[in-house]
Amino acid sequence: MIHLTQNELERYRRQIILPEWGEAAQERLKSSSVLIVGLGGLGGPAALYLAAAGVGELRLVDSDRVELSNLNRQVLYSERRLGEWKAHSAAETIQALNSNIRVVPFAERMDEDNLPRLAAGAEIVLDCLDNYETRYQLNRFCLHQGVPLVHAAIWGFTGQLSFLQPPETPCLRCIVPQPSSGGEFPAVGAAVGVMGCLQALEALKYLVGVGSNLKGKLLYFDGDELSFHLIEARRNPNCPDCSNISASPAPGGR
Repeated sequence: MIHLTQNELERYRRQIILPEWGEAAQERLKSSSVLIVGLGGLGGPAALYLAAAGVGELRLVDSDRVELSNLNRQVLYSERRLGEWKAHSAAETIQALNSNIRVVPFAERMDEDNLPRLAAGAEIVLDCLDNYETRYQLNRFCLHQGVPLVHAAIWGFTGQLSFLQPPETPCLRCIVPQPSSGGEFPAVGAAVGVMGCLQALEALKYLVGVGSNLKGKLLYFDGDELSFHLIEARRNPNCPDCSNISASPAPGGR
């Protein structure tokens, strides 16, 4: 059984004193594992806040190296990290923030063949990717494994967020049936950070067992007007990815 050390009791005190949190919830968090795929503008703040909160294991996946054009929005890196593998550089930053947790970096491109290894033991997955073809692969893996997927995407000042766990919710393909056009997309760093932080919050609530998640809803954020809108999201009965998922998700979630 996992117990908190005196160091951890002090470190996490400000969340432990929440009536709905407590030491038992913090111990659950310490025993949990999260997979983050994509360590850019979304994955950076998400990973930092999950590490700061005390998630026991973070599994980090990204096949790219740090570039100068990343630094307007990707807060895990600095100028001296240019050229480094993002996964290893991110792991160094996160481990320095919290030495109590385990950080497992994977500097490789995610695909359907290596996903079972990358996601081994993960109780929830964060989609912090920048293209829908890869997102769809991650979506299919999660829905067949019964693992919740926290999806976020951004465009300029705007973003979207949802908690996906079919059959209780739609899957990503239900919400976004066709991939958007490729190419470079605009990104305002602070707006991307908002969405990454919200991904971390959704994951924490699920792992700890407090509050409610964005099930069957799509949260739309407009940073230009500084507004949030909740949109109902329904399953597509003809969805090519989740229409044949009718049983309850696999056990093991919180």
